[in-house]
Amino acid sequence: MRLYLDCGMGASGDMLMAALYELLPDKEAFREKMKRIGLGGVTLDYIGSEKCGITGTHITVMVGGVEEKSEDIPEKAADVKQGDGSFTLRSRQKNRPSAPHNHEKPGEDQNQLHHHHSDKGKRYGYEQILDLICKLDLPDNVLGNALGVYRILGEAEAVVHGVPLDRIHLHEIGSLDAVADIVGCCLLINMLGVSDITVSPVRVGSGSVRCEHGILPVPAPAAAEILRGIPIYGGRIKGELCTPTGAALLKHFAARFGEMPSMTVVKIGYGMGAKDFEAANCLRAFLCEDAAPDGGNSETVCEISCNLDDMTPEAIGAAFEILLKNSALDVYATPVMMKKNRPAAMLSCLCTEDKRDKLARLMLEHTSTLGVRISTCRRDVLSRSAGIVRTEYGDIRIKTAHGFGITKHKPEYDDVRAAAKQHGVPFNTVCNATLRAIQE
Repeated sequence: MRLYLDCGMGASGDMLMAALYELLPDKEAFREKMKRIGLGGVTLDYIGSEKCGITGTHITVMVGGVEEKSEDIPEKAADVKQGDGSFTLRSRQKNRPSAPHNHEKPGEDQNQLHHHHSDKGKRYGYEQILDLICKLDLPDNVLGNALGVYRILGEAEAVVHGVPLDRIHLHEIGSLDAVADIVGCCLLINMLGVSDITVSPVRVGSGSVRCEHGILPVPAPAAAEILRGIPIYGGRIKGELCTPTGAALLKHFAARFGEMPSMTVVKIGYGMGAKDFEAANCLRAFLCEDAAPDGGNSETVCEISCNLDDMTPEAIGAAFEILLKNSALDVYATPVMMKKNRPAAMLSCLCTEDKRDKLARLMLEHTSTLGVRISTCRRDVLSRSAGIVRTEYGDIRIKTAHGFGITKHKPEYDDVRAAAKQHGVPFNTVCNATLRAIQE
């Protein structure tokens, strides 16, 4: 099974968890597992929700019976006092405890709990979070994924605050409700048996958000750091659409980011956010099968190309080898005519999206070009396998490709050539004998 996540309204931990929860055939099994993993004082409420006429699920995480909420800052929400730079906020949120940043002090224990306004207000240090997760009753792969997500969060916070990873204070992401979101998503992906996840470009929103550091721009600095290298966009909606927790979950699990590949959709889950906007505030999860269940596969690749009119064939050949050795899927050259009627070669390289930046840099470094063109393509690929057939000229290895209702066989060139030489017959004689053996 494969998964496509539509993040046109961003992503948060609870939205992703609710969308994945809707895909489960046995929802009670997940609810029971979350009760038994060992997160004391944490409860989950599964609530039917409707946004712009679309129904889905909203999951509320309660810590000590209290739900924690983020706060977007509406326009003209701050009354600025001229002269001293201070300001006060007209908060839209009732009974929200103040939560000033607990700056590090000399001799302070880096792993102490802080922001103890209530049970739900507890904040844990990075090492404490890892220790807490390791004590939960989780399958090994779920535990590994949860720790991996927190590693992404911790490294982002360390970069934003300019401190080592083991000395950071986690704020919103260091609370038990964030732990529940992350562990719940990791558990759901394990229960769904998903092997491949594609994520759309992520909408992050605009404006400002209030957190324990104060008022921050959207996306929040930690989320922006996590989303580096990932396609994002802002849009007109004012508010934080992608949280650091949501960003870290997407980055950890996504095999790729881009448009929906060719798939057969089995089920759709709608994870609803808490806020209301002019657009339906939901994350959609599409549970899919391959469009070609007989073995074909559709995937997204990048094509990197440049025109070369001042390199020798030997130099272009050297660039070929470098690109192929660095995980290019294919490299090829096409004769072209350039300005002033100069013959040239267009050097092209196909690669997976995660290798795009590396191979583009190598092409710039090892050719004379001053720029490269990068485009994203979808390709349909036949699945491949290998085997051996027995012929009158000996055993010959074959390559088989199948999918999309197509099957192809091809004898291994080296084996055919060696057998033809050994028996003193033409190459095509051995090749045709191999194809007959395949058909039989």
